Amino acid sequence: MIGASLYFLQEKILFLPSTLAQDYQYDFRYPFEELFFETAENVSINAIHFKSENPKGVILYFHGNAGDLSRWGIIGEHFVSLNYDVLIMDYRTYGKSTGTLSEQGFYDDADFCYNYLLKFYSEDDIVLYGRSLGTGIATYLASKHQPRQLILETPYYSILDVAKHRFPIFPVSALLKYKFPSNEFITKVNCPITMFHGTDDNVIPYSSAQKLKAVSPKLLTHFITIDGGEHNNLISFENYKDGIISILE
Repeated sequence: MIGASLYFLQEKILFLPSTLAQDYQYDFRYPFEELFFETAENVSINAIHFKSENPKGVILYFHGNAGDLSRWGIIGEHFVSLNYDVLIMDYRTYGKSTGTLSEQGFYDDADFCYNYLLKFYSEDDIVLYGRSLGTGIATYLASKHQPRQLILETPYYSILDVAKHRFPIFPVSALLKYKFPSNEFITKVNCPITMFHGTDDNVIPYSSAQKLKAVSPKLLTHFITIDGGEHNNLISFENYKDGIISILE
């Protein structure tokens, strides 16, 4: 029965969206444009495009598995303060976004956002940033395109790897519909890669990120360990803040 629940309820386990009314008004400190992308039939993706005065580039940010843009937009403002434009999208069923969840849908919507940015920025101005769930999506995009760099905060080897760690007694390989195989995508990435991961992360094990590093292009990959860092507090550590400033400068 538990195994059946894992199969039929895996969307509720993996994805924790909160929703917003379509007339919800965002309130951020920096100038922004609210966008809606019709990425497929019956799919509308809500996004926020922050603008800085003299941008050094643009960050395409893919957020974690919980919440919506009212929260993640505030986190994205940190990068606007470093003189970057930022585009953050809400996944299908998150916030004001609509559509049916699917792994391919995540990839297709992300690719749509990347191509949108190419209308306004050169490709070597685009930085891909993924956090938690979003690291697999950002890595997928980097494997298909040629961005300036790829930044991964609390990445995983694959969602399957994380599921095996969490549910070791179940045949999760057969049960899991969502794989997000970052380990396969990252071998095809040709831009600089920076990974940040905390040793005390109890959501995505530090060991999963280390496995991803092991299969990443060695000459392109920089792995920054945050001693004592957990899943949601890396921004409070100086070596995370110093690392971000260093690579974005």
